[in-house]
Amino acid sequence: MQPPKPRDDVYGAYNSSFLNTSGPKAHTSSPIVTGTSVLAVKFKDGVVVAADNLASYGSLARFTDVKRLRTFNRRTVVGFGGDVSDMQYLDRLLLSLDIEENYGSLGHDLNARNLHTYLAKVMYKRRSDINPLWNQLLVAGLDDEDQPFLSSVDLLGTTFSSPTLATGYGAHLAQPLLRNIVDDEAHVKDVTREQALNAIRECMKVLFYRDARSLDRYSIAIVTKDAGVELKEDEQLETQSWAFAETIKGYGTQTV
Repeated sequence: MQPPKPRDDVYGAYNSSFLNTSGPKAHTSSPIVTGTSVLAVKFKDGVVVAADNLASYGSLARFTDVKRLRTFNRRTVVGFGGDVSDMQYLDRLLLSLDIEENYGSLGHDLNARNLHTYLAKVMYKRRSDINPLWNQLLVAGLDDEDQPFLSSVDLLGTTFSSPTLATGYGAHLAQPLLRNIVDDEAHVKDVTREQALNAIRECMKVLFYRDARSLDRYSIAIVTKDAGVELKEDEQLETQSWAFAETIKGYGTQTV
């Protein structure tokens, strides 16, 4: 016995217009499953980039094992912020590009600067089609002279380069901390690998404290000329302390 149908005179007639496939094509206008901050900083021998492993379904911390750093050949890493489905599309696009380059007969591979230019063109083309990829990307690695390279591109195809970059909430909270160790290109040569790593880890901790869309598990990659890409995808924040919360006034039953 089938359950009774809702009465049209009470609930109104069933609207089946959404099943019509002959209507206008609809593009994504509001991402649903998203990743938050990606952080990166240059040091004298390379670049460090990190992103947590959380993909949020709206405000729900739904998927806790989503890796948002992708390697491309042995000297480039791409970090993805924003929509996860568009990230997966770009990941497949980069995989096909990598295969094409590996089977090519020209005898050279794409460096980080080349890949950033390619992704900027892809993002701008999709923006021009009024069907943008809802991501902000950080491309980190080595250029054609094996010098540290770091640049970003957003859903409009806008590009920007700096010794320190961050997407999402990290652009507000992590950037000031990263600029404490390197505020312009002239100071990159003075920053060691250990300083860059410690700064990124401290920023990931601050974001876990302050960003409701972040997680205490993250991926981190180091790109250098000698070692190539060193990627760790299941790092855990350490030495966390919530003692500072006791001094925050204005919440719950606390009084000033």
